[in-house]
Amino acid sequence: MNHIRRYIGRWIAGFLTQEMQTAPALPVDIAVLTSLLHKGDVILVEGNLRVSAVIKYLTQSTWSHAVLYAGDGVCIEADMLLGVRRFSVAELENYHLRVCRPISLTVEDADIIIAHAESRLGMQYDLKHVFDLARYMLPLPVPSAWRRRAIAVGSADPSRAICSTLVAEAFQAVRYPILPEITTVMASSRAASAKMKEIYHIHDTGLFTPRDFDISPYFHVIKPDMPRPFDHHNLIWAT
Repeated sequence: MNHIRRYIGRWIAGFLTQEMQTAPALPVDIAVLTSLLHKGDVILVEGNLRVSAVIKYLTQSTWSHAVLYAGDGVCIEADMLLGVRRFSVAELENYHLRVCRPISLTVEDADIIIAHAESRLGMQYDLKHVFDLARYMLPLPVPSAWRRRAIAVGSADPSRAICSTLVAEAFQAVRYPILPEITTVMASSRAASAKMKEIYHIHDTGLFTPRDFDISPYFHVIKPDMPRPFDHHNLIWAT
């Protein structure tokens, strides 16, 4: 039965990782991007796969994937088909990207974070999570209050990797926060209380999403396509 489940899971993963027709990404200068990156940076990716569309819908975000920059032009990710792997930052040149830089992270902390991610190399993607994500390929609306929990359904196996959870766990190795802890003051209103409940759920399941790095107050957002230096007075407009 496990053999059949793995076979079906791999087939579904293959289906979910097929490319879709999307708008072309702005060109990324890989040399400039690489010179910009610091060890420990989180690179958010707007993917063009079927599963990317599912994750973007469930998280109501542009970003479907998160990878960790390990230095020397090398990134670490949890790939649905290949598992946790290293790859060249050059593989990201055809995607919309955003760099999220942890504020005040030390070199020593960055080394521990990267070592933690590297210790997971070779782990496979959580196949239960693959099954659950496949359900959301159906054109059925998911209430906004359920979307985060819909993503968390398949995260029961801690021996397997899931996308940005791999990155979040690496930061937790040095007790670096992704989202704020809950306080009594923050949860004083009904609207705030509902939001806090969602964040509690994130902390309980450990299942962070790419969007969480984007909105986190503990990461600076850096857009790698911004020319440096930039002066709008020097732009030449077509007539």
